[in-house]
Amino acid sequence: MKFFADTAEIAEIRELQDTGLLDGVTTNPSLVKKSGRDFLEVVKEIAAVVKGPVSAEVVATDYDGMMREADVLRKLADNIAVKVPLTIDGLKACKSLSGDGTMVNVTLCFSANQALLAAKAGASFISPFVGRLDDISQPGIELIADIRLIYDNYDFATEILVASVRNPIHVLEAAKIGADVMTAPTAVIWQLFKHPLTDNGMAAFLKDWEATGQKI
Repeated sequence: MKFFADTAEIAEIRELQDTGLLDGVTTNPSLVKKSGRDFLEVVKEIAAVVKGPVSAEVVATDYDGMMREADVLRKLADNIAVKVPLTIDGLKACKSLSGDGTMVNVTLCFSANQALLAAKAGASFISPFVGRLDDISQPGIELIADIRLIYDNYDFATEILVASVRNPIHVLEAAKIGADVMTAPTAVIWQLFKHPLTDNGMAAFLKDWEATGQKI
């Protein structure tokens, strides 16, 4: 499973990049607003730091507007994935963009039927939002299982990018199902490293080593 960071904060991205475990980044208008920086500037900087795909979202709602904005975004760097919404115009833009070799991330997916349409439109990534479904008492992880089954049935190349990840359990369940990618806030990714027994074990080993009086 690939790990993407869902953030527009350069410092957070650099810190995760240093682990060697970061495969890409996803952004959206809300994250850019939170960063307080110029949208194009921050996307270009992220794309220079991360070698993998960097999703940058269009804000137009019509096909022509999406295509104009996509043209600006994909010129920022070779690893930009243009992010479009799962609407009729969004899928039309996806079909056109993927047809000329542009990576496309289709976002705001909440049903398996929508994911099927995105795959048929040639999406590089489909982003189902598990946390937001959980919020309305629909088990979001079940959507990932449905999409995995459908994509495997027809050998679609579209990668399942699990989004709206709220906790390590979402990551675990998505990995068990076979999702290709997960994107999460950096705080959630750092939680994956943690276990109290690891911390306790390290403390015990270090205490015993100190008692030997030895050095390496």
